[in-house]
Amino acid sequence: MDGTYGISKSRYCRGFQCPKMLWLESNKPELSQGEISDTILANGKLVGDLAQNYFGECEIVEFDYEKSNMVLRTAQLMDAGAENIAEASFSYDGLYCAVDILHKDEDGWDIVEVKSSTHIAPIYIEDMAFQLYVLEQCGVNVKRVYNMHLDNTYVRHGELDLQGLFALEDCTGDVKLRAFDVADNIKSIREYMCQSEEPAKDIDICCDSPYECSFKNYCWRNIPKPSVFDISRLKAETKYDLYHKGIVSFDDVLDHQIKLSAKQILQVQTAAEHLPDRIDENAIIEFLNTLTYPIYHLDFETFQQAVPEFEGGTPYAQIPFQYSLHIEYRDGHLEHKEFLAKEGTDPRRDLAESLCNDIPMGVCSLAYNMAFERTVILKLAETYPDLADHLIDIRENMHDLMIPFSKGDYYCEAMQGSYSIKYVLPALYPDDPELDYHNLEDVHNGSEASAAFATMADHTPEEIEKLRANLLKYCGLDTYAMVKVLAKLREIVE
Repeated sequence: MDGTYGISKSRYCRGFQCPKMLWLESNKPELSQGEISDTILANGKLVGDLAQNYFGECEIVEFDYEKSNMVLRTAQLMDAGAENIAEASFSYDGLYCAVDILHKDEDGWDIVEVKSSTHIAPIYIEDMAFQLYVLEQCGVNVKRVYNMHLDNTYVRHGELDLQGLFALEDCTGDVKLRAFDVADNIKSIREYMCQSEEPAKDIDICCDSPYECSFKNYCWRNIPKPSVFDISRLKAETKYDLYHKGIVSFDDVLDHQIKLSAKQILQVQTAAEHLPDRIDENAIIEFLNTLTYPIYHLDFETFQQAVPEFEGGTPYAQIPFQYSLHIEYRDGHLEHKEFLAKEGTDPRRDLAESLCNDIPMGVCSLAYNMAFERTVILKLAETYPDLADHLIDIRENMHDLMIPFSKGDYYCEAMQGSYSIKYVLPALYPDDPELDYHNLEDVHNGSEASAAFATMADHTPEEIEKLRANLLKYCGLDTYAMVKVLAKLREIVE
């Protein structure tokens, strides 16, 4: 490969994160295991399209596989006096970038980089620095460089207000400082890419930051399981620091007497020495005694909208669209109730009313990691004041099934240092097909549930019927799993 290796702004950012990522992309692409989710892509396109109207009329450089045509079209629009150009394209010495919005600024131009996030990340500065470098090499007089992102304080009332939805932050100073290094970075990336044999490069924090590398499994193929990277709630920087010191396995951690929290030590010792389950019966009994029958096992499913579609919505707010409710009586009898909103509608009011109908005031409700459920209920109460008393009553009478596990009152090796129900459940009921999320169809986790509902209205009636059935099965398993976890706690102390 010659020294003119083509670099776009996305390739530059990946090469900045880890040049081996680019080398593997070019030489061993079949090893990649990462894909950008459809939800992220859809959010990015929606936000990008809306942002094009922020400054008023905007000319768009249509995509062309022949990039030179886009560069030529951009030059024509600039010469013709266009004040706003979306996807403005520039090329210099094998470098290429398309500026999200090129905005006319008196006798110069502003670069506006649009992101569907609600903040500015350091990698965005590198992205903008690359664009600034390319445009200046092309002779463009760049005045300012802005990052345009969603303002998470925006609340929708009526029609969408683009000036309120977007925050425009001036990053010119930081970008100019980073632009000084772009030429050297490009030289290093190209030299790295010229290597015919796979370069030797040890794993490091760049494997995970700012984004998880799609070649991580390949580069980590010789890392033992479990390793220092599996220690729960240990900072990533600490994990890599230990690794580079040769402290990799759990045995290494114990041999070097690495300072850890009590829960981390419990995880490491249990796995390294295959210790028996740790059970604090008194603490578990104390927890069980806080519950009263009937117990209302509750689980919500939510989705997020980058651009709020509903009245009172904010960017990326959790919007509940479904719940499952297993009602457990003292004699062990179970009653199941559920709610799944109609696709393509604002689900909040109907869900809130249904919840109030299904859970009486003054009863004991139970969630796993109740902070999430309590937050959802509180937001519903704020949105619908006429239902607030009932909703707040449900919230205040809620208990958390995660407590015995988060406190370490019950721990076993199979939990792998986690107290998420996705680890706790298979640890308590290994090889039980009834409780195996992998046996579900299409919807196996919360992310898939969110994506299924968010896009459901775009499907055929037959597809919608199937998706709804799969959503109900998934959410129903979540609360049935809670029933089984609680049963195991009782079994242990009885």
